Amino acid sequence: MDRYRAAVVIPTLNNDTVFNIVKAVRQLGYEVIVVDDGSHVSIKDVLKCDEKTHVVTHERNFGKGAALISGCRKTKELGYSYFVSMDADGQHLPCEIYKLADAVNDGDETIVIGSRDFNTDNVPQGSKIGRLISNFWASLDTGCKITDSLSGFRLYPVSILQLPTYTIKFDYEMEVLVRHAWLKRKIVEASVECYYPKAEERISHFKKWRDTMSIIWVHIRLLPLRILLLKGFI
Repeated sequence: MDRYRAAVVIPTLNNDTVFNIVKAVRQLGYEVIVVDDGSHVSIKDVLKCDEKTHVVTHERNFGKGAALISGCRKTKELGYSYFVSMDADGQHLPCEIYKLADAVNDGDETIVIGSRDFNTDNVPQGSKIGRLISNFWASLDTGCKITDSLSGFRLYPVSILQLPTYTIKFDYEMEVLVRHAWLKRKIVEASVECYYPKAEERISHFKKWRDTMSIIWVHIRLLPLRILLLKGFI
């Protein structure tokens, strides 16, 4: 698809690196939607906005899933059919956005996951192990071969707003894949590079134990529905 037919959504929470990311994305010509998910200092008060840079503000922190949903709604309001989600910590490279757009045809309701190259510096061992476990369950529940189910660098169709999701935090990124696949819609991957800062420089709001368990709970909660689906009852 035309790579400029997607907006770029960046959820953020108290992350100063978002300003450099917005600047880099805008220099590439993309329309940007920053979703401020309850930051201490309002992003809208300090980010220089124009007709192609927008801020959606949550008065309090709801979670990454809620931020993506708000970003998706704004994307649709602006007339786009797709958006690319990027984390605000600098891990995802704006110059790689085109790889996600190039992996889908116009009009396809396809989710594209940016599958990260973990053969790079400073990648935590826990992230590698967590990705393997998550990939197993994601592939099982979606019926698709998924090699980076934890990647937040994705291209979504705005049709995900129609999915009956119930999660609003990091677990949303898993549930949206499963619900999307159950409607016989495609999930594909595009290989991307990523940047991991040193541990002492890394800013992340992902709580390893709590958020990992919430993602596992998505699979457990959806298991009865999956059984009914396989039996042809739904």
